[in-house]
Amino acid sequence: MISVKTKFKNYNIIIKKGELKNAKEYFNLNRKVLIVTDSGVPEKYSKTILDQCKQGLILTIPQGEESKNIDNYILILKTLTTNNFTRKDCIVAVGGGVVGDISGFSAASYMRGIDFYNVPTTFLSMVDSSIGGKTAIDFCGYKNIVGAFWQPSAVLIDTEVLSTLPKRQIICGMVESIKMSLTHNEELFNIFLNNEQFKEEKTEEIICKSLLIKKAVVEKDEFENGERKVLNFGHTIAHAIESAESFNELYHGECVAIGMIPMCGEEVKPKLLKVLEHLNLLNNISINKSQLKEAVKHDKKAYGNKISIVKVNKIGTYEIEETDIKNIENLLEEAF
Repeated sequence: MISVKTKFKNYNIIIKKGELKNAKEYFNLNRKVLIVTDSGVPEKYSKTILDQCKQGLILTIPQGEESKNIDNYILILKTLTTNNFTRKDCIVAVGGGVVGDISGFSAASYMRGIDFYNVPTTFLSMVDSSIGGKTAIDFCGYKNIVGAFWQPSAVLIDTEVLSTLPKRQIICGMVESIKMSLTHNEELFNIFLNNEQFKEEKTEEIICKSLLIKKAVVEKDEFENGERKVLNFGHTIAHAIESAESFNELYHGECVAIGMIPMCGEEVKPKLLKVLEHLNLLNNISINKSQLKEAVKHDKKAYGNKISIVKVNKIGTYEIEETDIKNIENLLEEAF
């Protein structure tokens, strides 16, 4: 168990295989509970939670980033209102980052805030969005532009649910752990470096070490005013890639993998490339230098003329610096 302490709320993250059936031991489900999930999550997970509720209701939204919209946000609020949920009731998110984001934002805004529990079902959401309290929806073409900081009351990570997750999604989630290890923990990075293939017995260790890194960052900078920028390592280029139609078949983790490479120093880059090769990420991604440069240019307005980037010249350390688009293009030229 990991205990997170913030100015707004303290909460626990429980990491235990097969523990979904005991959710009531960690969540207060002795009240009205709205369980929000998506169509890509096996129904048995939300039903396992439902069976433990005094009075529960499941709401399923379509799978995918497109569902993190204002219409589904309104749907959740209407469901809460028409079923007479009160300030003493709660929402449980069962799914990946999309479900967690929209559920958390709904909980933050309904009756000025109700309890929110998170059951992440993807590797990425386990190590990333399950902790930190950032909730949001996409609006007018902008990702996460409407949202709130709203900490969960508890998080339950049952690694058994990963057995139904496609390998590609697991690997993409691992990129987030690799990202955090590069900036903070060489020991964690060496788990990836020294294992040519993903080993299931390492899963909980990787998740725990990743969450401890993010916990430390979040506790120091709960509202993203400074140090939390380090979590954007690799994301400056990744966000630009995600906004370009020529890369729309790539997952977020694959974009971050590309985005980290130019931000690593000469000592670190070969080791990162070796890890990415172990995970077959470089084989699955076609890197077109000119398209990458165009993607970064396209995203210029989102970041302004000056961009804050995170660089890693030694594993376990990082530097945050301000630069401009031209320097980003030069880094891409050198990296690929």
